[in-house]
Parts: sequence; C-alpha cells; structure tokens
Amino acid sequence: MKRIRMANTTPASMVASLLLLLLCAGYVPAICPPMCSCGRGHRVVDCSARGLSLLPDSLQHNIHFLNLSHNRLQDLDGLLGHFGHLRTLDISHNRLMHLPDGLPRALWDIHASANDIRQLVKNDTAYHWNLQSLDLSNNQLERVVFINNTLPSLRALNLSHNKFWTVPTNMPHNLEIVDLSHNFLLQILPGSLDRLSRLSRFYLHANRFASVSEGVFNRLESLQLLTLGDNPWACEDEENMTHLLNWVHQTPAKVLGCPCYVRPMCGEAHLATSRTWHSASYTEPPLGTDTRDSGHQPPIQVVTSVYLSKSALLNLPYNRSTGNATGAGEQALTKGGGFLTSTPHTLSTQSSTTIRTRSTKKAIPGKARSISIQMHTCSPHTVALNLLCTAIMINIF
Repeated sequence: MKRIRMANTTPASMVASLLLLLLCAGYVPAICPPMCSCGRGHRVVDCSARGLSLLPDSLQHNIHFLNLSHNRLQDLDGLLGHFGHLRTLDISHNRLMHLPDGLPRALWDIHASANDIRQLVKNDTAYHWNLQSLDLSNNQLERVVFINNTLPSLRALNLSHNKFWTVPTNMPHNLEIVDLSHNFLLQILPGSLDRLSRLSRFYLHANRFASVSEGVFNRLESLQLLTLGDNPWACEDEENMTHLLNWVHQTPAKVLGCPCYVRPMCGEAHLATSRTWHSASYTEPPLGTDTRDSGHQPPIQVVTSVYLSKSALLNLPYNRSTGNATGAGEQALTKGGGFLTSTPHTLSTQSSTTIRTRSTKKAIPGKARSISIQMHTCSPHTVALNLLCTAIMINIF
C-alpha cells in the first residue's frame, strides 16, 4: 500500500515542482542601482554626479545608455565590456588617465571629456567599427594614434582644449566634423588631410598657426565651414601667406576668422558677387541644436565673436539609420543624432549628458530608493494555478 501511495505521490510532487518553476519563470527582475535613476525599462541609466569612485553594481547587461559623468572614477578597465548592447557611454568629468580598456564594440557615442587622458593609443579604437562620435575634449592629449581603415563609422571627432602641436595624421577617412580648436597647433603636415574628402566642418581657431603649408586644404572637397581666427598669422610674410590668402578667397567653403583681414568671414566664392559685408555678419548664425529642444537649429554660444566657449562642435547633419532599432530611449539622448560636446548646453546643472525620461523616478531625499522589480505577466497563469491545485489534491489523496 505504501509503495502504491509512493508511486502516486512522486509524479504528483514532480508535477507540482515543475509548475512552480513555470510560474517563477514568468518573473524577470529588472534592477536599477539605488544610487542611480533609470528609465526605458532600466536600459537608460543615469549615475551622474553621485560621487562614485567605483562602477555601481546591479547594472543590467542589456542597458543602452550609461551616464557616469561628474564622478570620481579613476579606472574602468575591463568593467564595461560585457554591456554588449550599450550604445552611448558618458564618462566625462572624472579622473581617468586613459580611455578604459575593453569598451563594448557596439558603442555609437563615447563622451570622455574633462578627464586627465594624456594619449590615445591604437588599441583604444582599433575595434570600434560602430562608433560614430568621439569626444575627448578638455583632456591632456598631446598625441593620438589611429590605424588605417579603422573607425569606419566615425563622423564627429572632438579633440578641442588639449595640448596638440601638430594636426593628427591618419584620421578616419569618413569624418564629417573635426574640432581641434583651443590647442597649441603650429603646423599641418602636407598630405595629412588628403583622405578627409567628406569633412564638412573643420575647427582650427584659437591655436598658434603663423602659416600653413601650401595646398593643405585643397583635397577637402566637401568642406563647408573652416574656422581660422585667434591665430597669430604672420601677415608680413607674404611668401608663406599668399597661397593661403588666395585659397580662402577662392574656396566655396565659409571661412570664419579670415587671416590678415579685418572682415570676419571670407570664402564662399560662389556668393562673392552678391554678398554685402557688414558688422553683424561677424557672429555666426545658428548652426546647431541644444539637446533639450526638439528642433535642429539653436543658437551657438559666443565668446569672442564667432567662437564657442568650449567647443565648436555642433550637431551632426545626419540621422542614424539604426536609431529605431533601440527605441525612443536613445533618440531622446541624442535628439536626431547630435554630438554632445563639452559645450555646456546639456541637460543637467552639472553639464553632463544626463537624461530624464518620463519613466525615470527621482530619488526621495533622505531615503534610499528600493530596488524595483518588473513583473512580466505570463498568460497561462490561471491554467497553471488550476493544474497546481489539482496536483496538490492528487498528492493528498
């Protein structure tokens, strides 16, 4: 009799256990670190300005946006590689000495301004095929090394406010925007710009150029805007300056800060016959968009006439073709593919790329925010519960 009861009981117990496992499988926890704020199903994570010296625990592996700006982070080597879905990473305003090793290869945007990064070696960017914008402004960079045919998707490169003496060579050939303003640049090596046939905006103001080699800009076929102001041009050296002065008058691109002239702009040869020069043209009209607005053309910030307070880089003139693949979360972060730079027109009072979405919950002062758990409903719950009750009844009788 005991054997018969055991024979009947054992399968019933197994069925009950399986049903419990089935019910539990319907609950998928989504964890947000208590010191951070999260949105878009915890895939958009903002941990900025929390005084962090270590990477927070409990970050989901499928996050798309991570803001770690305005903290005290010194070393993130090998800690971010497992975030295989990460598209935007903001590690600006920290204490990093180099770009972290092992960053996810799926990244679109890296913001690493205002750190203590001193060089960019070839392995830092060798495998980032998807990277579209890289901001390394306000660091201590003196040299960067790019490998030929790497970073094929890179469109915007911000190296402003560093310590470069020479324009970097081997820059990725698909670049559309390069900002090298506010450095110590003295020369452009012949041929170093020849591969940049898609470059449309090139910022070289606030450097130490006295002259440039003949023909250095001739291969920039797509150039629309070049800034040359706030440089100590050797205007008395006619032999070395004549070719540059001839070029700025013949180029179809707009040149801000025309060398050796009191006029603020030159170039745009195709408009020369109809243009009237006046003092109001000294300030560049709106070219970019504040990330807080939904439009694409907000005013730029001016320090001395034409030049931006921190960076001249503005929004990219293109939209990501893959933007819809990851939902509205990332679109809210970039507002049409804009490149967030060190210019303080960002979303938080700390000038970070902090993102506030509608689903973000603000922390209550004085209280630690509890870990939120998302309960994903399972459609056969009612049937499973009935089966569980039946199995328990069988087990009893």
